[in-house]
Amino acid sequence: MSIQFQPEEKTFTLCTRHTAYQIQIGPLGYLLHLYYGRRAEGTFDYLYRPKDCGFSPNPYELRLDRDWSLDLLPQEYSGSNGGDYRLSSLNLVTDSGVWGADLRYVRHAITSGKYTLPSMPSAFARDGEAETLSIVLGDPAAGVEVELLYGVYEARDVITRAVRIANTGSGVLRLEKAASVCLDLPFGTWDLIHFHGRHAMERQVDRSPLSPGIRTVSSRRGASSHQENPFVLLCQHSATEDHGECYGVMPVYSGNHKTEAEVDQMGSVRVVSGIHDQQFSWKLEPGEGFDAPEVLLAYTDQGLTGLSHLYHRFLRQNLCRSSLMNRPRPVLLNNWEATYFQFQEDTILQIAREAKDLGVELLVLDDGWFGQRDDDNRGLGDWYVNTRKLPEGLEGLIAKIHDLGLQFGLWVEPESVNEDSDLYRRHPDWALTVPGRKPTMGRNQLVLDLSRKEVTDWLYATFSEILRRYDIQYIKWDMNRNLADAYSPALPPDRQGEVLHRYMLGLYALLDRLTREFPAVLFEGCSGGGGRFDAGMLAYSPQIWCSDDTDAIERLSIQYGTSFGYPMPAVGAHVSAVPSHQTGRSTPIGTRAVVAMAGTFGYELDLKRLSDDEKNQVRRQIARFHEYDALLRDGDYYRLAVSAENHAFTAWEFAAPDGSEALVSVVLTHPQANPRPLHLRFQGLDELGQYTLRQEVFGNLVPDDLLHMKGRKPQQVYSGAALMYGGYTLPDLFGDYPSAQIYLKRL
Repeated sequence: MSIQFQPEEKTFTLCTRHTAYQIQIGPLGYLLHLYYGRRAEGTFDYLYRPKDCGFSPNPYELRLDRDWSLDLLPQEYSGSNGGDYRLSSLNLVTDSGVWGADLRYVRHAITSGKYTLPSMPSAFARDGEAETLSIVLGDPAAGVEVELLYGVYEARDVITRAVRIANTGSGVLRLEKAASVCLDLPFGTWDLIHFHGRHAMERQVDRSPLSPGIRTVSSRRGASSHQENPFVLLCQHSATEDHGECYGVMPVYSGNHKTEAEVDQMGSVRVVSGIHDQQFSWKLEPGEGFDAPEVLLAYTDQGLTGLSHLYHRFLRQNLCRSSLMNRPRPVLLNNWEATYFQFQEDTILQIAREAKDLGVELLVLDDGWFGQRDDDNRGLGDWYVNTRKLPEGLEGLIAKIHDLGLQFGLWVEPESVNEDSDLYRRHPDWALTVPGRKPTMGRNQLVLDLSRKEVTDWLYATFSEILRRYDIQYIKWDMNRNLADAYSPALPPDRQGEVLHRYMLGLYALLDRLTREFPAVLFEGCSGGGGRFDAGMLAYSPQIWCSDDTDAIERLSIQYGTSFGYPMPAVGAHVSAVPSHQTGRSTPIGTRAVVAMAGTFGYELDLKRLSDDEKNQVRRQIARFHEYDALLRDGDYYRLAVSAENHAFTAWEFAAPDGSEALVSVVLTHPQANPRPLHLRFQGLDELGQYTLRQEVFGNLVPDDLLHMKGRKPQQVYSGAALMYGGYTLPDLFGDYPSAQIYLKRL
């Protein structure tokens, strides 16, 4: 069994293949966190020596034992207002106005299989793949029980955490904070890695040492956000891609989130993560309960790459419920950057014919196909076809697209509405607005109140009818503004603090209904690009549009940061036009394809404007993508180099788990005169294997016959050990943003 309870020591030990996580029922029933790290035997309470520390108080029952204080010991789930002055996990108020909770052990249960969270996305397990530990803590004075849930995936080296809070008393409780996880690391010094950014520049990597005080990573935007992704890492100062201890904390949540890391007076680190407590309040009547979102925990001593691999595999195999996650995806063409709102049926068909001729498999019709939608100021919410643009409706267009041999996809933005729309004129109360105030506008649109069931029921009826009526293979689900004016007339005044979380519950329920009813449709998530790139959305969407910035050079850093936690086959990536519509930069079409091939791969440009040579390159790119498709989908991803550190190039690799093949991609970001050798050490190969190597260079000004070292015949076969430990030196690359791909095949 992966979960063991030792009654003599009162310890729970959660074992995965390489890790151990240990909890102890301490004196007076307080639940102590003893250990999380590399798998080892024994009881780890010996690590915590009694200590009398001034101004760290003692529970009443131990008032004469000044060596025992909640303020000094590692807690499994911290209460509040009870003598532990560090970050709290739970804040509540009773109907008599008493704050805080004093949580002590009540009971536990160990069961086979994985617990579920009915109202929210969470990881799933196949037969025999996971076990569940439930530990119930209680505070009779407050009338509350807190159930800590642990899902242990032994083979995956992942432990999931979730929390259920129940009002067991006779009065009303008000939750003011309900975190999902508390993780205490009493020893060691750690760096915090988080992923910040802005629209069109998401998930930029920041790594800095934790120091005394509290660091916060959060979003109050009603979305996981472009600005602060909910996924964070803690790693040793000395940790690299390949070595060192690393912990990952990944909330399965797409709304307001908050992760805090505190270094206390004794140097201990506490991480508390969950729903943001600002503008959050949840009323619990007697007998009612509240589920906090799930968090995925992972640990490795194999460095940042090792941690990434754990999450990549787990999200693909145990979180995303779409069967399309692990299947080949079609190469798509999106018309957005080719036409924006200005198109007619003939325009789309011309694009489709060009796309088919070049090898594209899926044509996606973006914004502008519905209502009176000629710009982004009107029509949103009116999900009927604009027959002025599409005289034969979607039926006629789709039939013609299919006759060409292409699949068909459609862009939608269900969660928002324009004031200038039939929907808003019928139901102005369906939009989130504050009474007596003019609403806050974003992209001149409002957000529908998804906390109301009648709204989500209408959205379900509308979009399920579209999917039943039309032969659609792909949906791009967009959301182009953050939430403000969080007020719902459907809720009483004392429940307005529930609006933002209820919005997420409504969105999840809607996505769950649609994706279950239409499992053959490929849903791609989007929020102005990467504004909701998180584990919660990945549970429903096997791919998410990574960023609205499609400039290939900017995408290098965006995709680099994304790769730390999220699998690359989930990263929506396209070859777009040059000069870039976002930056004005021009890059070779070969380099744009190399960068897009790190993700789902597609195109977003006007194919008619390509030269004959560029069109031939597109044909070869699509053929090359299909050749590498299984490797790109199933291979392990390695970050080999990043230009932010070497000031010259970025490189990454996909290697088959069995070492049978690999694809290395390199993009030169800063061409230099008399450059230093461009040298890489490959990863994930079979040390004893012998590999052939095929190298292609794109956008290089040097003729192909000069790419190899002058006067020497290039070696044809290399050992895996040589390529990993001696490495490989590429030819010099020149010009504007050249790139190379190196394919290795084991003999």
